[in-house]
Amino acid sequence: MNVLLVYAHPESTSLNGALKDFTVQRLQRAGHCVQVSDLYAMRWKAQVDADDHVGRDPSAPFHASLDSRQAFATGAQSADIAAEQDKLRWADAVILQFPLWWFSMPAILKGWVDRVYAYGFAYGVGEHSDTHWGDRYGEGAMSGKRAMLVVTTGGWASHYGPRGINGPIEDVLFPIQHGILFYPGFEVLPAHVIYRTGRVDQATYPALLEQLGKRLDGLASDPPIAYRRQNGGDYVIPTLTLRDGLAEGEGGLGIHIAG
Repeated sequence: MNVLLVYAHPESTSLNGALKDFTVQRLQRAGHCVQVSDLYAMRWKAQVDADDHVGRDPSAPFHASLDSRQAFATGAQSADIAAEQDKLRWADAVILQFPLWWFSMPAILKGWVDRVYAYGFAYGVGEHSDTHWGDRYGEGAMSGKRAMLVVTTGGWASHYGPRGINGPIEDVLFPIQHGILFYPGFEVLPAHVIYRTGRVDQATYPALLEQLGKRLDGLASDPPIAYRRQNGGDYVIPTLTLRDGLAEGEGGLGIHIAG
């Protein structure tokens, strides 16, 4: 497979840096082709602004989505955006690796999504009708590709357990896995989360690598999360609510996973 690793950590000698190097080596030894977008090393521009649309009329008001659509459609995107989109087209699988900062991804990685996921590329595509509400949530430009998160956090696993104070890790990561990844069509594997990173030492590090290695070995074959497809019949269109009879009496984010 072709694997794109999008990596967001500012320190190359950190635990995350070591995990990134291990991931590349493990995948390459298994015969995969790997590209890495090291966002801090690239000095990636996180903010969306008028500079993303090359040659636009500077006197016109900037509109993030409409400018994105026009720039994508006319080939007037800034070169860094177009290059990352080419990597996504090339990839059969994408890994987003990052530390969990304030219950989400670092701003630089969110900025990668904001800019690379252009209108007409990752959203705003497909038919909108009474039976089909755009190519999204299981359809879209990333259909047929796989994705997985590799996340580190200082919190304990129990903190992110079913009764943990931080909320279940599946709920914390839902906006990323279901929204950022499943929305444009990725098949999303369960996240690989490494907890209590401040306590990793020479005694625990080998087991940590072994666990990550097993997940990487299954990148092409492990079953994805069974998210319900938007246009697959489980949702009423155009209200996009779960049909009666599905997950009756239940609530929360888990209803969007087929039982």
